[in-house]
Amino acid sequence: MASPLRVEKLDFTWPGGSRALQNCNLELPRPGLWMLVGGNGSGKSTLLRLIAGLLEPGHGHIHCPVKAALVFQNPDHQLLLPSCATDLQLSLPEGLDQHQRQTRLAAALAQVGLAGFEQRPIHTLSGGQKQRLAIAGALASEARLLLMDEPTALLDPTSQQEVLKLIRRLCNQAPASLTALWITHRLEELDGCDGAALMDQGRPGPWQQGVTLRQQLEKTLTPLPGGRAER
Repeated sequence: MASPLRVEKLDFTWPGGSRALQNCNLELPRPGLWMLVGGNGSGKSTLLRLIAGLLEPGHGHIHCPVKAALVFQNPDHQLLLPSCATDLQLSLPEGLDQHQRQTRLAAALAQVGLAGFEQRPIHTLSGGQKQRLAIAGALASEARLLLMDEPTALLDPTSQQEVLKLIRRLCNQAPASLTALWITHRLEELDGCDGAALMDQGRPGPWQQGVTLRQQLEKTLTPLPGGRAER
């Protein structure tokens, strides 16, 4: 099975001269839920934006044979229109007739637990529902790689678990499993992934079992490189 994402020797420096990534190499072995953990300034979010095409690398290559979609930490930054259905319309591929569009919208909402929400005003949704709607937009766009930039950071504990369980289910649902690259500060979230890596100074380490990496980081009782330890 071909890798859904491979990053080779990626470098990126901000205009002010601050280097975010240096000789960054990363490969997702197969579909599933993969997590990167690291402190502030370790380059995690910059890497996602490079993969999504929002930034251009100084050097290196990104090989992504599937469509990717970025899900922001704050869903209010990507939900633009008044109702769930009108916002999802922005994500649909071109060339669909009205029946196909309605069918795609209903399917995307059902996949994230928002069936029947087509006419719901977005301002009436909870934070967790907004984040699930943002994920529905990625699904409606036919993305097969979800780039999740700390998607639970602004949610209450119940919503955090709901979003994590949703992505884990989508990534393990046969036959057309998704891939998600999930950025996190929360060590407890590592328990639910297929593999985890520590990002430090613009480079990710090797993939490990999430539980193993969490235990290693908790055992050190020291801050994550580039920032404080978070639990």
